[in-house]
Amino acid sequence: MDLIVYSAKWCPDCREAKRFLAKHNISYKEVDIEHTPGAAHEVIARTGKRAIPQFVINGQWVQPYRPGEGFLYDEMSRLLGVEEGPVHI
Repeated sequence: MDLIVYSAKWCPDCREAKRFLAKHNISYKEVDIEHTPGAAHEVIARTGKRAIPQFVINGQWVQPYRPGEGFLYDEMSRLLGVEEGPVHI
């Protein structure tokens, strides 16, 4: 699987997405939109949104969260082929 994560250091949703990937030992290439020329424009051009994080999984752009809902654990687990254990609050 080829996974690219468009993110920024200041983004809490990006940090959560990367924690999820680390927990499941999923390797990825990170593109920091603050430090990679043209990256922010590419996100907008590909998605029509100014929203990060964005995953690019084998060339397919996927937004791994919903505003107001947070990271989409179940959906990303299925998409990435991992099992997500129960969430304890």
